[in-house]
Amino acid sequence: MTQSGVRENETRQGVRQEPGPGETKSATGDTPGGRSGEGRPRRTRRLLRWSAAVLALLILGTAGAGYLYYRHLNGNIKKDALNLGDNKVAAPTPNAAGQTPLNILLIGSDARDSKENQRLGGARETFGAAPLADVQMLLHLSADRTNMSVISMPRDTLVKIPKCTDPDDGKVYPGTQGRTMTNQSLGNGGPGCTVATWQELTGIHIDHFIMVDFAGVVSMADAVGGVPVCVDANIHSRTSDGKGSGLKLEKGTSYIQGEQALQWLRTRYGFEDGSDLARAKAQHMYMNAMVRQLRENATLSSPNKLRRLAEEATRALTVDPGLDTVRKLYDLSDELRKVEPERITMTTMPNRYVGARVEPTEDAEQLFRLVREDIALDGKDEDKDEDGKKAAEKASSDPAAADDEIPVQVRNGTRTDTQAVARGRASTVAGLLTEQGFAQAVADTNGSWSEERTVVRYPSADLEGDAQRVAKALGIPLSSVKRSTDVSGVTLVVGADWREGTAYKAPKRNDKTPESAQALNGADDKACMHVNPNFTW
Repeated sequence: MTQSGVRENETRQGVRQEPGPGETKSATGDTPGGRSGEGRPRRTRRLLRWSAAVLALLILGTAGAGYLYYRHLNGNIKKDALNLGDNKVAAPTPNAAGQTPLNILLIGSDARDSKENQRLGGARETFGAAPLADVQMLLHLSADRTNMSVISMPRDTLVKIPKCTDPDDGKVYPGTQGRTMTNQSLGNGGPGCTVATWQELTGIHIDHFIMVDFAGVVSMADAVGGVPVCVDANIHSRTSDGKGSGLKLEKGTSYIQGEQALQWLRTRYGFEDGSDLARAKAQHMYMNAMVRQLRENATLSSPNKLRRLAEEATRALTVDPGLDTVRKLYDLSDELRKVEPERITMTTMPNRYVGARVEPTEDAEQLFRLVREDIALDGKDEDKDEDGKKAAEKASSDPAAADDEIPVQVRNGTRTDTQAVARGRASTVAGLLTEQGFAQAVADTNGSWSEERTVVRYPSADLEGDAQRVAKALGIPLSSVKRSTDVSGVTLVVGADWREGTAYKAPKRNDKTPESAQALNGADDKACMHVNPNFTW
């Protein structure tokens, strides 16, 4: 094997190497598998893939003009299993209207399994090798369909990849003993292992995945037409020794598509400080512009253009069985269409360096929690008034039974990843309820639970009033009363926030999106990339 071949293989296996003698960085301006400057790995093309996937969802369902064509499009769509791991994450509890959020993992594969993919992605020596999940974005659609949040994870984030089993041949990929790059999860049986890895890391239940490769992204971008982007000076992303994406634009707003759009999304040399963070910022701008364009662009009214887009989109996509037909994709697009651009928030998972790699920070866990609890990342949840204060909690219209007629199970959920269970809490709190007249309150000691915050759950609408009455008796806020099919009656889970004492004090929480997540609002049409003076013309 040549020296460059060894180095590429080592990079794909998670070993960082500097360029050897005679080697150059890739067309993106990075060393193979590298990061900005001397070490930061590229976050290439993440946005174009996201935009293309959303584009397909938004208009795909209107493209079919007959049953045969519908079957043809369905035949284009590739399918794979949703979750290849052993552990499952429970689906979110429905809100008062019975709605649940949707979490969709968008995956950009670096597969170089065709001449076109190689032309766009380079690295000919990797032809036919296991693909990597170089772009990973979690799209969260709120339960009430008023807002959407996107979290991007850097491809070289160090994680523990769980054991995954390939359903096609039964091959078992053991879980990693230590941490390794998250992009390698795709090679452990397919996108279902990437889903399993995300769920293990974030605790977020994932409903679907959508995966797309290089060639499909560019062909769909061509089918859509131009997307407006802005630079504050003329830019040419090319160094004296030939590095850079080759992007060349004049100052102001330009409409880009196809390979020029790919250049924009790959550009690092020329944008701001030349880092991957600057490139991610440019990608986010493109994505927001793409969404706005889809909502406004009259050129998409052409049946021929829609048909072409449907062809390109369905050929490019690999999805889970829950999205494996045009009808299912169109139904999902109906849900996505309900969100206005100003309620779309795009973020990057907060991270810090570990050598040449990165790992999630405490801010990342904050971001994951907000998504788990369906809290809008733009800070504009509907349960806040015009001054940003929490609106008054709404009492149930279902009347509560008499206290002594309400059966209550009390569970001890004080165990956490860092703290052992606080013994006796279920019995203590059940005793508090009994003293207050809840004669049918009992401690449930037949299981093991873990709950960050104390919560009262109930299975059906006719028990909502009873559950709220229990919460009120103990000073638990009504926002912590949740409907859940995981319980058979009113169930109080004493959380890690009530490990001692007899008086519950609801903890004050910070529900703001961390600044380190670099949030960008979807309606921001004034955003313009700053051009490094060394790359103007």
